[in-house]
Amino acid sequence: QVQLVESGGGLVQAGGSLRLTCAASGLTFSSYVMAWFRQAPGGEREFVEAISRCGDKTYYLPSVKGRFTISRDNAKNTVYLQMNNLKPEDTAVYYCAASDTDRDLFPPQAMNYWGKGTLVNVSS
Repeated sequence: QVQLVESGGGLVQAGGSLRLTCAASGLTFSSYVMAWFRQAPGGEREFVEAISRCGDKTYYLPSVKGRFTISRDNAKNTVYLQMNNLKPEDTAVYYCAASDTDRDLFPPQAMNYWGKGTLVNVSS
């Protein structure tokens, strides 16, 4: 049974930092492209960042460029999202997701597995 478990969310002031962690089990982690999505209250789920199977390529939402960094440790079956200079508009539930297909675009429906999410709340 595949499980993706996110952690690291919380309440932070604008300008602060958080590091999200997604621990994967039940799948051959290094065979999956991993991604982070987010969903704000009343909004649709949107792509944030993704990383290729071996970590040599990353993809990102333009609004997080220079502030968020995705990384992965295939030995630990874990993917991370380092978020710096957080803004109130980053407030959302953040989800980890896995895709077994190499791609350059990441519509939510293309992902094979999802975690349950972790809440990030950025106060102004």
